[in-house]
Amino acid sequence: MINPIVLGGLMLALYGCASTAPQPATPFAAVDIPDTWAAATDNTAHVSPSSLAQWWARFDDPLLSHLVTQALQANPDIKSAEAALRQARALRDVSAAALWPNVGSSASARRSQSGSDSAVNRFDVGLDASWELDFFGANQSALEASEATARASAARLGDVQVSIAAEVALNYIALRGAQTLFAIAHDNLSSQLETLQLTQWRLQAGLTTSLEAEQARTETEQTRAQLPVLQTSIAQNRHALAVLIGQPPAALATVLATEVPVPQAADDLALSLPAETLRQRPDVRVAEEQVTAAIARVAQADAALMPNFQIGGSLGLNALTLGALTDGTSVVSVLLASVSLPVFDSGARRAQVRAEQAALDQAYRDYQATVLTALKDVEDALVALRGDRERLLSLQRAAEAAGNAALLARQRYSSGLIDFQTVLDTQRTQLRTQESVASVRIALSSNYVRLYKALGGGWPPDDRAASSTQDALQAPRS
Repeated sequence: MINPIVLGGLMLALYGCASTAPQPATPFAAVDIPDTWAAATDNTAHVSPSSLAQWWARFDDPLLSHLVTQALQANPDIKSAEAALRQARALRDVSAAALWPNVGSSASARRSQSGSDSAVNRFDVGLDASWELDFFGANQSALEASEATARASAARLGDVQVSIAAEVALNYIALRGAQTLFAIAHDNLSSQLETLQLTQWRLQAGLTTSLEAEQARTETEQTRAQLPVLQTSIAQNRHALAVLIGQPPAALATVLATEVPVPQAADDLALSLPAETLRQRPDVRVAEEQVTAAIARVAQADAALMPNFQIGGSLGLNALTLGALTDGTSVVSVLLASVSLPVFDSGARRAQVRAEQAALDQAYRDYQATVLTALKDVEDALVALRGDRERLLSLQRAAEAAGNAALLARQRYSSGLIDFQTVLDTQRTQLRTQESVASVRIALSSNYVRLYKALGGGWPPDDRAASSTQDALQAPRS
């Protein structure tokens, strides 16, 4: 057995021959996070992340909420992300097991004979144990990397949930919007058919020409041609919603057949501060945990340059007969201690350290890009919402005026006070403004969805602020 003093001296001597791996040389450029949003308005209300977990309830549409809930429970992409999370947690447990001794058992029975000699029996029963002493933290660093990877997998599941919830809402809004546009086109078609009938009566009475009748027929058929396009859009959005909730494309044909208005979110903006947004967005959490894992892998590669110490032993029973196994003289014990240090590996371990340092720098840059993208997503959504609200107010006034103008034009045309071209112009304007109002309502609701997605709504984040990773990002690196 090796003398513990000699073993300690050998460990110190070998440690002195190794060198600690240098830290990454490229400093991380910290992201300058603003205190407030540039596009925020006075009616913006700051809320906690927990209130965004079910943002779709703010649209006050029970069917939308039901579809989102179904998607979060049955969507195939979410199920796949859940399986990936289970795998990551199992691999974390594998890394944790490396910190503890391994104990195994064995038993054997052997009968041998040589030449004319009598046959000899031999029975062995024993326990074997080994333990790698993690003096330099290689196994601990591997465990930290696995834990960070598992947390990143959990955040990645949240990112999938956020995306699926937003996709359901956007497709639902697009479906209701197509139904609204179909109703507008159908109503205008009815009005144009009445105008066409009036024109034909005036043609029969010799009060107008066939040119006006053909113009009326042209407008009518152009409006009629929009209906199949809108029906196709309705069906395609319905199919997309069914697939998002894990159902065949035709599963929602009956549920979504009834036309309802486009759901509108509450006017007050559920907006969190920029720093809070970064904490509650799952993709930012993923990037943070990837940095943590990369830091741990650098430490693991660094520790691989150091000596490796192992202790082991076995305790067993060895006898020629089964009855003799219980005899005290059959006990056999072995205790082993070993130390190893690579003398020459062509620089493979140091190259591995450099590779992990490069991966850490990449993780830092990815984190920076993710944060900037998160800030941009919110600012873009806020700007779009502000523009949509301003456009909607103007278009609503225009649609009201266009409706009045079309009604007056038809009345005056029937009285012979104006020509048919004026009627056509007012009808076209009425249809165009009604469609514009509906389109802006669709865009407004869709941009609310994009805002809540940009804020990280759609999953229940914990209150952990990833302080260890933030400290690592802000600490000076030599």
